[in-house]
Amino acid sequence: MKRLARKFLLFSRLGKTDAKFSNLHDAGRLDIVYECIVSSFFLSHGLRRDVTFHAILNGAPSPPLHIEIDGSTLYDVRTDVDTWQHILRKVIAGKSHPGINVDKSSFESLLKAEAQTRKVYVLEEGGKNIAETDLAENSLFVLGDHVGLPKKAELFALRFGKKISLGKQPYLAASCITVINYVLDGQAKCCS
Repeated sequence: MKRLARKFLLFSRLGKTDAKFSNLHDAGRLDIVYECIVSSFFLSHGLRRDVTFHAILNGAPSPPLHIEIDGSTLYDVRTDVDTWQHILRKVIAGKSHPGINVDKSSFESLLKAEAQTRKVYVLEEGGKNIAETDLAENSLFVLGDHVGLPKKAELFALRFGKKISLGKQPYLAASCITVINYVLDGQAKCCS
């Protein structure tokens, strides 16, 4: 049986939309975007090729900026912060990198398009526990950054999906992605 395809969508409230920054933390917390990328794709000795990661940056000077990373075509990457600081600066400046596309899609337009073919899950502490949820193939998991999803974005996302939770304890976005990958890996293994 084929593995469950997975997509992650991170809403970054402050992620800078220009390449003029000295480090990822001070660039509107692009360090969170970097951590989520690493959690989405990297295994001990390889990359997850069945994952797509989306980040919608809503920081200054010209939001939104949509970064899409496709695991099936991503290469020339490592897990270290310097590599990703260079890559993010490069693609935000309009240059290319294998497996990464950047455009001006909004959170709402991307979510609406993805919901046509995917089951949408919005991570929120008050949602149904992931252990009690039968996750669908072709899932999209929506996460907020260190502040969480703005209420308006959360309500919009819930028009297309449902809340799921990793429990009452709030986790870092990157940790949430690691747990979701673990659950989906186990689901794929038991069904193969």
